[in-house]
Amino acid sequence: MRTLFHEVQKNVCELNILDRFHVQFNTMRIRKMSLTTLLLCSLLTVAAGAPRKPATKSPGTRLRFNVTLSPELSKTPVSGRLLILVSKTAGKKDALRPSDEDPNEVSIVAKEITNLAPGTSVEVDPDDMAFPAPVSKLPARKYFVMALLDVDHNAAYQLYTAGDLKSSVNELKALTPANTAPVALELTARVPEQKIELQPGAEFIDFVSPSLSKFWGRPIAMRGVVVLPPNYATTAGKYPTVYMTPGFGADLGTLAGPYGMSYAEGMKSGNLPPMIYVLLDESCPGGTHEFADSVNNGPWGHALTLELIPFLEQKYRMDARTNARFLTGHSSGGWATLWLQVAYPKVFGGTWSTSPDPSDFRDFTGPDLLKGKNIYRKPDGSPYMLVRMGDKEVISLETYAKQERVLGAYGGQFSSFDWVFSPRGKDGRPMPMFDRDSGEIDPAVVKYWEENYDIAHLLRTHWNEIGPDLKGKIHLIVGTADTFHLDGPAHLLDKTLQELGGEAKFTYLEGRSHFDLYKGGLEENIAKEMAEVAARKQ
Repeated sequence: MRTLFHEVQKNVCELNILDRFHVQFNTMRIRKMSLTTLLLCSLLTVAAGAPRKPATKSPGTRLRFNVTLSPELSKTPVSGRLLILVSKTAGKKDALRPSDEDPNEVSIVAKEITNLAPGTSVEVDPDDMAFPAPVSKLPARKYFVMALLDVDHNAAYQLYTAGDLKSSVNELKALTPANTAPVALELTARVPEQKIELQPGAEFIDFVSPSLSKFWGRPIAMRGVVVLPPNYATTAGKYPTVYMTPGFGADLGTLAGPYGMSYAEGMKSGNLPPMIYVLLDESCPGGTHEFADSVNNGPWGHALTLELIPFLEQKYRMDARTNARFLTGHSSGGWATLWLQVAYPKVFGGTWSTSPDPSDFRDFTGPDLLKGKNIYRKPDGSPYMLVRMGDKEVISLETYAKQERVLGAYGGQFSSFDWVFSPRGKDGRPMPMFDRDSGEIDPAVVKYWEENYDIAHLLRTHWNEIGPDLKGKIHLIVGTADTFHLDGPAHLLDKTLQELGGEAKFTYLEGRSHFDLYKGGLEENIAKEMAEVAARKQ
């Protein structure tokens, strides 16, 4: 699920989905929730070419937007997903964003455009594709409005990324959407590239995977950051290695910045034992690939365990014993590390997965996918709630999924699950697990999910084969007030491992949410436990 980090850089995979599936369309450290899917609909391509001229419509018609591409911004035509955000509040830093707590705070309008020429405009009907409701139905009041052209179609993963075009935020002091003249917006600014700076003792990973490149038919790089112990250059010994994956919404910039800094400073201060930390970018155009072999994303688990890890162990002084290779990750990264430990029990010596995405599909943030018929509503008709803040439920699963759909057809959290877990449909795209309009669950797709990616199910059905190599290796930490209700599936997985005799350790932190779990030294405690395992003789 979505992490606290939702900004900057490009996705690690650099897979041009538009090349592969024609002009179709995320979301895959898949923003892990604000917290849509590539299976929902083919992209609507709209020829945009009317010369720039004053709006001719007069008051008396419902709201339209006229969006112009400034010739000072671009000398060539542009294409992408045009988003218009209409907010009750001004936002920050000259940019509007959807609210994580109130989905009605910001309305979003979307339209696919092709070859919008400099100095020309395109008209957008705000009711054609809108969230949460037709914009013409909004009450009369003051609003703040801006336009964003998502040129790389990843707004459902990160709303603003380098190269996107945007307008300024316009204040409309008295707007009556049901009866008004068109509102003019002009794309005048480009979201800049953000320079990624490494911490001292850190190095980038940019490894071209043979298996992933074969799958996609072009070079595909696995990227990340290696953080070395402060005394690495002056010592001759080998170090335990921690493979860490972030959650939904994170990317290479997140790893080089907040995470890299945390591990580097932690080892320098002595709060973390000296180990080599490998921070893995699991973002891709589908959302997050979560290092699972997938018919849609490719063989990411294979590439990690059989290609990247051997390469890194040759390059760095890593202790290559199983008992010295560890996994940790949060949210979608928590699921990825839990998956890697179960799928490759002989490779890794233990996982410390925090707040992982659902590991038992009988509780998929609430709905039971195996028995349920609708992911939006309970049998009694009440909605499944997805996001909670403390003891207050704030966003339903239906609201969340439909917001993702307007932001874009791929890269969102739920479409990211389809990219990882679903079989490929006849159209070459992942089959949706549920219908985004009705919430109806496709039982055939769920069956495929269960048989191939339901961790609890795989443990039950393959324990005799993998159990001996998994005992004592699974550690899971989650808050009892997890923002996305991820404590529910954790309890089910806990019960399964208890029944199997898995000697797993589950920790439930009272009152902690998805985003405050690490307060109080959790990172230090995890590293200490890893170091203790590494110190054992194998």
